[in-house]
Amino acid sequence: VQLQASGAGLVQAGGSLRLSCAASGRTFSNYGMGWFRQAPGKEREFVAVFRWSGGTDFYSDSVKGRFTISRENAENTVYLQMNSLKPEDTAVYYCAVSQRPFFDSFNRHHYDYWGQGTEVTVSS
Repeated sequence: VQLQASGAGLVQAGGSLRLSCAASGRTFSNYGMGWFRQAPGKEREFVAVFRWSGGTDFYSDSVKGRFTISRENAENTVYLQMNSLKPEDTAVYYCAVSQRPFFDSFNRHHYDYWGQGTEVTVSS
C-alpha cells in the first residue's frame, strides 16, 4: 500500500486546513486509516482515525470538536478537516493505514503503512 498525503500549509491561529491522504495498491485489505502528528522534540501522537467497520471515527481529546476525519470511498482517500487551528497544532502530520481487523486505533504500532508526512504550521 502506498499513501500520498497532501495539504501542507501555513495558517494563522483560528484558521482552517484540509489534509488529504490517498491510498493505492492493496487497499482492499485496509481496515482503517488514521492521522498522527509529530511536533519537534515530541513523540508521534494519535490525532484521528476512520475505521471501515461501522464507519466510525475517533479523535484525540486535543482535537475533538475541531477536526473531522472523513472518507471518500471511491477514491480510497481520507480527509482531515482542521478548523479553529491553534499554534499547538503545529506538527508534521502523517496518515497511516491498518490492515488488522481489530487494530487499536490509538496505537501507532498497529498501523502497517505510513505516508511521507505533511507539514502544518499555525502562527499565533
